[in-house]
Amino acid sequence: MTFGPEDLPDLTGRVAVVTGGNSGIGFHTAKHLAGHGARVVLACRNVDAASDAASRIGGETSVEQLDLASQASVRAFADRWAGPLDLLVNNAGVMRPPHHRQTEDGHELMFGTNHLGHFALTGRLLPALLAAPAPRVVTVASIAHHGGDARVLAANPPEGYRPEPYYGNSKLANVLFFRELHRRATAAGSPLVSVGAHPGVSATNLVGSADGMGASPLYRVVNRFLLPLVFQSAAAGANPSLYAATLAEPGSYTGPQRRGESRGPIGPARLSPSAADDELAEQLWALSEEKTGVTFDLG
Repeated sequence: MTFGPEDLPDLTGRVAVVTGGNSGIGFHTAKHLAGHGARVVLACRNVDAASDAASRIGGETSVEQLDLASQASVRAFADRWAGPLDLLVNNAGVMRPPHHRQTEDGHELMFGTNHLGHFALTGRLLPALLAAPAPRVVTVASIAHHGGDARVLAANPPEGYRPEPYYGNSKLANVLFFRELHRRATAAGSPLVSVGAHPGVSATNLVGSADGMGASPLYRVVNRFLLPLVFQSAAAGANPSLYAATLAEPGSYTGPQRRGESRGPIGPARLSPSAADDELAEQLWALSEEKTGVTFDLG
């Protein structure tokens, strides 16, 4: 379909949180939400970088500290929140650190940040979301989820660490999460809408981040000079997230449609067999509750 930021509806009066909104796809998502009237909160680990981004975005844009690799930080963010929340965009992530790393809670960094951090954040913000008239949660996944499988339930253990399949499992967890949240919200008769999106392959700071692939000097060079020549821009990569945040049908998954869903106009994205496995989604949900101590009351 043909869709761009100019097709967004008027968002005046709506409040949105975008995790990792200081750069890349999160920045462009936040920028266009604010540009169409939303009050946007950039929830970021690096407050200085987020403050600079907020000044460039303009509008009603503010900053809150959030480290998704810390369950204590997630809890503190939710405890500080006041008032209804219309839109939560679970966007931030870590990609393929060369060696096994752990969060402060002892989880593998990608699984702990990309999935468990957002799982807990959504659950802890659920009262604020349900206080809004038409709440929506967007979880940003990746075509890399096709590389994940049922071993997602092992939560990326230290033994046999491999960056690529472990990243795939963290993004598979994102897809399973948004689908199971949709199923549970529907079963409970909740107004909450859960949708997913992926950006294709975009030139963003995710590759250059020192927490991920950017730990390698080679990848930092590639990210700075070669990625913008080969892949679509971060602005284009934000289109699926923007559509998911405003117009997408409940439970849908949106992504680019060309070159193996790596770029181009947006439309329905494909699910891997593992991502479509409802039993696996239920098992991951139970595991996530156990690891975070967070439960969801959708009634």
